[in-house]
Amino acid sequence: MTTTQLRIAVLVPCYNEEAAVATVVADFRKALPAAEIYVYDNNSRDRTAAVAREAGAIVRSERRQGKGHVVRRMFADVEADVYVLVDGDATYDAPSAPIMIDKLLDEHLDMVVGLRVDQVQAAYRLGHRTGNRMLTGFLSDTFGHAKDLLSGYRVFSRRFVKSFPVLSDGFEIETELAVYALELSLPVAEVETPYYARPEGSFSKLNTWRDGFRILGTMLKLYRSERPLRFFAVIGILLALASIIFAIPIVITFIETGLVPRLPTAVLSMGLMIMALLSVSSGLVLDTVTRGRREMKMLAYLSQPASKRNAG
Repeated sequence: MTTTQLRIAVLVPCYNEEAAVATVVADFRKALPAAEIYVYDNNSRDRTAAVAREAGAIVRSERRQGKGHVVRRMFADVEADVYVLVDGDATYDAPSAPIMIDKLLDEHLDMVVGLRVDQVQAAYRLGHRTGNRMLTGFLSDTFGHAKDLLSGYRVFSRRFVKSFPVLSDGFEIETELAVYALELSLPVAEVETPYYARPEGSFSKLNTWRDGFRILGTMLKLYRSERPLRFFAVIGILLALASIIFAIPIVITFIETGLVPRLPTAVLSMGLMIMALLSVSSGLVLDTVTRGRREMKMLAYLSQPASKRNAG
């Protein structure tokens, strides 16, 4: 089966993208003539849906606000062999899509990420660039290698899309996609792709600080759920150290005088040590639970057929 025979779906989540969505649809129609282009409107207050429909896209809507809700709906509703997820702001390079799809199929991958390369200095705001580097570094240190955590340009296999449990509501979805792939050690790759400035009249919906903290919070939650032993062991060690610090002068006084004059401090120290032991014990139990959840995710992933050029 050739690339043109594959069912390719271009998924475009949109919120107030009247100025850019027609360009996105036209560019991807030219780059992938056989693909079906789906624009999911997320309560836009402008003519995004109408403009997308006029441009030839299949337009659907998602009432719950947030990119995570839109992606959840798209992944559940759309049937295809290969999925291209791209933002509707005309900043991503449509001609790169065939290259990314070929890499996905030729190397039997499950996700190919568009690694953004600025074409103009203003394309990628300094605050977003700095935040992306910090969060990507945290992700790489915690879960594995990644270069562009927040890229909105990705190509997926059907196996990935239909086994991925979307839990995020907003822009944290990119983080969740990356962690899912790294957690299960799925075959992924990155392809450099041009990144352009938004067209006139199009504005970013990403708030550098608010959404940055939400993404960081999501990563901490994922770290807690996917690496519980490390997470609770660190808490246990900190509590144990605090307990020892409080206990040292009490022990010295007891050795010298045989008395425990500061009983409240002794009780506090003992309580902190008990909490430390409970934290480590919780980590051990949750680590076993996490392994079971990871096995279930892998079984769900393996239950889906792989995307192949020669698939029947």
